[in-house]
Amino acid sequence: MNRFNELTMPDVGVGRGSSLAAPVTSLNLDVHQHLWPERMLEALRARDKPPMLRGWTLELEGESPYEVDPSHHDPETRRSQALEQGLHLALISPSSPLGIELLPPPESRELIDAYHDGALELPAPFGAWAAACLTELDPVGLRRELDRGFVGLTLPATALCTEHGYVRLASLLEVLEEAARPLFIHPGPATAPRAAPNWWPTIVSYVEQMYEAWYAFRAFGRPRHPTLRVCFAMLAGLAPLHGERLLARAGLRTVVDENSFLEVSSYGTRAIDATVRVLGIDVLVGGSDMPYASPVFSDLGAAAVAAIRGANPLRLLDCKGGA
Repeated sequence: MNRFNELTMPDVGVGRGSSLAAPVTSLNLDVHQHLWPERMLEALRARDKPPMLRGWTLELEGESPYEVDPSHHDPETRRSQALEQGLHLALISPSSPLGIELLPPPESRELIDAYHDGALELPAPFGAWAAACLTELDPVGLRRELDRGFVGLTLPATALCTEHGYVRLASLLEVLEEAARPLFIHPGPATAPRAAPNWWPTIVSYVEQMYEAWYAFRAFGRPRHPTLRVCFAMLAGLAPLHGERLLARAGLRTVVDENSFLEVSSYGTRAIDATVRVLGIDVLVGGSDMPYASPVFSDLGAAAVAAIRGANPLRLLDCKGGA
């Protein structure tokens, strides 16, 4: 039985006491947040090469050191923020730009295990997406993590931008399909041109990755996985807005895939409205990318916001009452 398929979602999330007693119509979900559990922080501090933490200084390969705000990864601070925002469920995901999925298997699994075990200890209203080592695939291990309570799997967009990526990762995606759990595609590691401003990766590289992942899924992913539910971070880099060019250059029309969702983090009313004009409202889901961006409160009207933050995420997670 799908543990997320109850009207009030009594077991949604992996945090302690994350029961949701509110009616489905009043639920408020955020499918995209980041919070490094204490176990993950300890594992990053134990490393002697990137990705690693020195105190609160993050060091990544090929990037300048980054000073992390400790409050961003304090569970009680973040819990208070989530409750102030009226969230019934806030899903955290591993920070794919760190590149932990792409490390050699022993290193990757050490960090991923620390993330998984720490996520299980987070308080309500937190739940979590699972992660997976991509240098040595373990579909049995993924199934185990789903059984422990993770809502689905996060993968970096860089791993799913080609046909080869879908062939190589088929065993993981098949686990998701068989378990009726969703895939969350998130930007992966990124580099910037020499002398580029520090905003370059988030504004250029991440958008490019998500744009490419959107069309790669249409070309290679959906034919291989016809029932997989997938969610693209940050409106898939606005890739759906290029439907007219797709028609003009490839002769292909925009297809509304009811199992392909887009979360809205870091965009506002204009981008959301434009996407709705192309794909409709039913495939948009609420996500904030906290603590790196603020929640989006669009001017699209109460009904649209209720769909984006309630009914649509429930369908993504396959919860009863979300249809």
